[in-house]
Amino acid sequence: MELQIAAAKTGKYASRESGDTLEMTERPHGGVSLVLADGQRSGRSAKIISNLVVRKTIALLAEGARDGVAARAAHDYLRTHRRGQVSAELHIVSIDLATNTIVVSRNSQCPALVVRGAEITLLDQPSQVIGIYPNTKPVIAELPVEPGLTLVVFTDGIWSAGHRYGQPLDLLGVLRLHLQDAPSPTTAQGLADAILTESIRLDQGRPDDDMSVLVIQIVPYTRADDARRLFVSFPLPQG
Repeated sequence: MELQIAAAKTGKYASRESGDTLEMTERPHGGVSLVLADGQRSGRSAKIISNLVVRKTIALLAEGARDGVAARAAHDYLRTHRRGQVSAELHIVSIDLATNTIVVSRNSQCPALVVRGAEITLLDQPSQVIGIYPNTKPVIAELPVEPGLTLVVFTDGIWSAGHRYGQPLDLLGVLRLHLQDAPSPTTAQGLADAILTESIRLDQGRPDDDMSVLVIQIVPYTRADDARRLFVSFPLPQG
């Protein structure tokens, strides 16, 4: 089997900087963890918040802390640092090779979606944002690493796409189109791009909020070597 991870993100229209931050680290006992945070507000102030949260979480995960511990520590740090006046939504996804599972930790109003063949499951248990309320904990789900599994995690710019114009994003329909009805399943990057493109279209080309989508897939391994690869596409400012 092969693990494929892809992301696509853009900032709010007319905002110079996205308030969403995504980072990845290798786990000490094998595997990787991805941390996605959406800071309150937008632009530079939101970026500062999400960066603060992600840096704290990544540092703890890299040292071997469990995902739930890292999420609670990030909450405590933000709440103390900003005196309970600023919030962030936090997602942690860990592919843990020690347990052969995918651990999904959510402090977010946005669900995560799991696709297995013709079945689409929403991980939508209520959870609280971090930074505001005391004793905030993440909602955690654990999935087996198995061929054909697709996991989609996103921020609220994706979840609310199109609402302003009365055409909300049919995320389940996008997943069915690209994973179930297509002649061959779309790649992780292709699916992330498709979700982001449809979200921007429904906001009429002017995203109403920062948008980030993260896709994890377990697919058959077809390469002739055991090399690990990472590809990043990052548009640079002009001038």
